[in-house]
Order: sequence, then structure tokens, then C-alpha cells
Amino acid sequence: MAWLVASAAGAAWIAHDGLRQLQDEFDTNARITHRLLSQQVVQYDAVLATLALLGGAGERAGAEQRLSSVYPSILAVARRDAATDWPDPRLAVAEAQSRSAQRPQLGPHDLPAGRYWLVMAAQPASFALDVDLARTVPWADWPMDPKTSPVRLSLLTDRQEYVVQPGAKAQGPWHFEFHKHLASASQDFDVMAQRTVGLGELPWGWMLLWTAAVGLLLAGTRWLQQQRTERRRAEERVRFAQVARLNALGELAAGMAHELNQPLTAVLANTQAARRLLDEQAGPDELATARSAMGQAAEQARRASDVVGRLRRAIERPASDRAGQALNLHDVLRRSLDLLQPELARHGVEVRLHAGSGAHQPVPASADPVAVEQIVHNLLLNAMQAMQQQDAHTRRIDLHFGAANDSRHCELRVCDNGPGIAPEALPRIFEPFFSTREHGLGLGLSLCETLAQEMGGSLQAAPGNNGRGACFVLRLPRAA
Repeated sequence: MAWLVASAAGAAWIAHDGLRQLQDEFDTNARITHRLLSQQVVQYDAVLATLALLGGAGERAGAEQRLSSVYPSILAVARRDAATDWPDPRLAVAEAQSRSAQRPQLGPHDLPAGRYWLVMAAQPASFALDVDLARTVPWADWPMDPKTSPVRLSLLTDRQEYVVQPGAKAQGPWHFEFHKHLASASQDFDVMAQRTVGLGELPWGWMLLWTAAVGLLLAGTRWLQQQRTERRRAEERVRFAQVARLNALGELAAGMAHELNQPLTAVLANTQAARRLLDEQAGPDELATARSAMGQAAEQARRASDVVGRLRRAIERPASDRAGQALNLHDVLRRSLDLLQPELARHGVEVRLHAGSGAHQPVPASADPVAVEQIVHNLLLNAMQAMQQQDAHTRRIDLHFGAANDSRHCELRVCDNGPGIAPEALPRIFEPFFSTREHGLGLGLSLCETLAQEMGGSLQAAPGNNGRGACFVLRLPRAA
């Protein structure tokens, strides 16, 4: 559209300028021809005035006939003395008019044939000039070629016309015209110049050149804009990748810090219990309990070490290429429940395990044991915290594990009977820093989803059974 508008506007301006130049040339040539013709006819007035002065007594009769050799356009000179008459009565009428006006007067004329008489009344003799218009035109100084010029030039008087040059017969929407009297009061001729400009005379070459130049300019401008846009997009992609990388690292670090809190708390509790037993000089039974507490503390410390190690691997190798290990979901659930058993008992939460078909057979999954354990731990902790506002005897978590329907995945469902997830919050439940709890960080579920995807699985949220609570479904690839 921009190209069409710019091309049309430029072409219109070029066409207008071309027409203006043609009209200026036409006006200039018309004025030149008017001046040349005026100079010629004024000479005839001067010749008659000279003859009137020199035509008295003593002048040899017939001497004026030699004027034709000096002025080829004067075909003949007629003289009437006082005792003679004009051969054409019309010359007598013109003489009377000349005597009354005291200047030369136009006599009999035949403009289509290019002839006219010019009469001057005087004493003792009057004179008349027979003028040939074809020879009056000074072709040597003529500004146009009469054979090829498109301008039609003619002399007009008394509805008679003498065509000086015919011009080209053209059809077109533009018409130029010049009209002016000759600079002679005796020869009342009008110079009429006309020209018609057709469409073919417009400067099409310049117009096409302008159109092509506009097209090239707009194409170049658009190409530069596209290059700038692509460069800006590339820079934005690089910047977004850097920001996403930093956000992922920040999210992972915050999530790891969140996850490390649980094993470190367990380490602290177990070591403090063991220290109390030792300080009280415990007997053999208490020493066994202390040893068990220290063993659990060491296990939680190793778990914390595994979490930190995964954080380090994530920083060193963002795209995880570790092969999944074959693990049993039942064993993972048991370890997570053992870890959270004190918390579950303190909050009065009942946990039910529901195995799928082949419950006595292990359900092999190909995944990272620490990552799966971390996901299950987070889901259980979130379910327990979601049921804090309801009666203790109604708090329940159902764990369903087994093979998925597609036989290529294992599936673990963690369902609670808490208040559930609001429909407007469900699409954003895995967004970083989005939390439905008042003091939640909003990183646990986001980290769980990231870990599940890195292992080739998925984590989804859905309303609970019978319209109560929430249900999170973890799907993992099955081991070979």
C-alpha cells in the first residue's frame, strides 16, 4: 500500500511537471512566432509610409515596383494618382478608411489563399501592397519545425484563417492555447496557437524509474527493518535464555534449600536425642536407641548430600543426561512414609497404600531415586499441610501406585481429602513462586514438575475423588 501511494503520488507529480514543461515550451514558441510575425507586418506599414513620402512629383513613376526584389513577400505594388481610379473598388473603400484613420488599412484579403492587400491613402498618390503570407513567415528564425511540430499555428481575421503550420493531429486530455493580436493596427490579424497533449507524451520513462526506485527503497527499508527485528529477536532470545537459566538456577537453589530443611531437621533431632541418652549414662538399651538415632542422622545427612549433589550436577550440566535407575515405587513410598511418620502421627493423618494389579510384584520405574523420593516427600508434606484446618479424625491421604494404562509408564497418585485447589488456581499451580498458602514459597511443586520432566515423566494436578481434596499424579517411564 505504501508503494502504491508513493508511486502514484510521485508519478502524478512527474506527469504534472512534464505537462508544465510542455506548456512552458509551447508558450515560449508561441510568443516567439508572434514577435516574428509582428516584426514582418510592421515592416509593411513602414514601406507604405515611405512610399507615401516619396511618391510626390519628381519621382519616376513605377519605381516602387522594384520593392519585390527587396521584399519577396510583397508580390506587387499598386499606385493611384489623383486622376486615376483603383482597378478594384474594394481598394477605393480601403483608401477612404485609411484617409479617415490616417494610417494604412487592410484591403481585399483572401486568408485561406494566403493573400491580402494593404492600402495607404496619401497625396498626391496612394499606394497598395499585395502581400503573400507564405513568404511573410521568417522560416529561418522560426522556433519550430513546421513539418513535425505538434503545434498548430494560424492567422485569423473576419472569420478567415490562414494556417501557418498545421501541427500534429493528436487526441488527448490536455489542450494548450495561445491567442494574441499582431503588433500592427492596420493588419488586424490574430495569432492562434493550439496544441493537444496525448497520454503518450507524458514522461513515462521517468515515472517508471520513480516507481522502481520507490519499490527498491521500500524493499530495502523493509529488509533493514527485518534484519533489525531479527537481530533484536536474537538478542532477546539470548537474554531470555540467560534470564531463564538464572531463574531456573535460582528456583532450583531455592527448592533445594527448601528440601534440605527436612533432612537437616531430622539430623538435628536425632543427634540431639542421641546426645541426651549419652549424657544420661544410658544403659545397653538406651545405647542401642542412640546408635539407631545416629544411624538415622547419618542416613538423612547422606540424603542431604544427594540433594546438594544433584544441585551441583544441575548447575554443571543443565540438560540432564543421567540414565534412570530401576526402582520400586513401593520402596520409595515406604522410605518417604518412614521419614514423615512422626509428622503424620502428630497431625493425625491416616495414610493408605493402594497397590495396582500385581501388588506383590515390584513396580519397576526408570528414574532417579533421590528425585522421586524428593517429589513424593513434597507431595505428602503438601497434602498434610492442606488438611490442617479440618478435623483430625477426617484427615486421610491415599497413595495409589502401579502400572499406568499405557503399559509404558508407572503411575503414582497422591490424593487427600482437604479443601482442594480452586479452579482459577489450578492452571498456575506449577508456576514458580505461586502458592495458595499464606507463607508458602511456591517452589515445591514447580521443582517437583521440573524433576519429573527431567526424568522423562510428568506431574499433573486434578480435583480429588468424589469432588473433595486434590490429587497429584506422577507418571514415570517403566524400566525395561
